[in-house]
Amino acid sequence: MKLGFVTYQIGHAWDIPTIIEMCNSTGFTGVELRTTHAHGVETSLTSSQREAVREQFHAGGVDIAGLGSAFEYHVNDAAELRRNIDGTIQYCKLAADLGCPGVKVRPNGFQTDEGIPEAQTLEQIGKAVGECAAAAADLGVEIRVEVHGRGTQEPRHMRTIMDHADHSNAYVCWNSNFGEVIDGSIDANFELLKHKIGLVHITEICKSEYPWRDLFSKLSAHGYDGYTLAEIPASSEPERLMGYYRALWEAYQ
Repeated sequence: MKLGFVTYQIGHAWDIPTIIEMCNSTGFTGVELRTTHAHGVETSLTSSQREAVREQFHAGGVDIAGLGSAFEYHVNDAAELRRNIDGTIQYCKLAADLGCPGVKVRPNGFQTDEGIPEAQTLEQIGKAVGECAAAAADLGVEIRVEVHGRGTQEPRHMRTIMDHADHSNAYVCWNSNFGEVIDGSIDANFELLKHKIGLVHITEICKSEYPWRDLFSKLSAHGYDGYTLAEIPASSEPERLMGYYRALWEAYQ
């Protein structure tokens, strides 16, 4: 497995040269670039700008492990749902131009307060994911659905979403949510999704409430050799924090 980080929190204010410099100085080898953040890797980039970004990361020896979007498909509004699907496909085109292997999307909760049954929302999300996965496959880009959102982050619901998506290019972004730990174990929830894990987010690996060593063992046993991406808060000493994080990550292996 490889270690990278998500620019959602730490790195949100860094430009591309800073991201590359921080990775090289701390032993991180990849990054998931979150939309709307300071590095400015967005669908508004021209073809030449996209090529320049791709070359910067290549020359710096850092992988663009993924693009982190905020597209979501749970809304009870057909026009808004369509905007999210179409936006996802445009984002996948950006990923392809950057040589990036995947785009992260998410569910973000249910609409039960509007009288929409949970099962209906899960089906809607799943079918939207399936449509995006089909379009992304033609571009050589994976769709990675983050285990996210109030209620929807439960692995049993994510399994239903993936079953509705019913596409080989639809994957799960395992999110290392503490709520998926049952009596100290992630066994049952991991079993639900292990066949679909395409990316892994990890959080505060100093917190023993989550069985980190067991997670890494399970991923390894299942043949996962992709990125585990640190999704951690910003720090006044980011280089120091990232150095310690890598050391602990290596110890857990």
